[in-house]
Amino acid sequence: MIKIMMVDDDKLVTDLLQKLLKADGFDTLAVNDSSQAVEVAKSNTPDLFLIDLMMPQPDGFRLTRMLREEPLFTQTPIIIVTALDDSDSRAVAFGAGATDYLTKPFHPGELKDKIMEALEN
Repeated sequence: MIKIMMVDDDKLVTDLLQKLLKADGFDTLAVNDSSQAVEVAKSNTPDLFLIDLMMPQPDGFRLTRMLREEPLFTQTPIIIVTALDDSDSRAVAFGAGATDYLTKPFHPGELKDKIMEALEN
């Protein structure tokens, strides 16, 4: 089963994402404190990450860089899921190592499509 780890400081968001992803047959892991995300990831080795950008330190940009610095996660897909919809945020996220970028609010089918596309590549 594909394991997806989501990192967002808003528990309501991670609860909603978990419901959506479990309904699609994914195994999920939610982290609401970004400072714990790398350690949790190392002990759970997810197949894909969903990361918010606007979080206390480290923010999603920094967390993406930190995950890319870990040998375990250099190739693991990272999809940014955020309310930030500006070109600068997108550029910085992709520069940090993001695989894809999805803005909130989104259609559940769009999230599943991005996940499947990221896992295929």
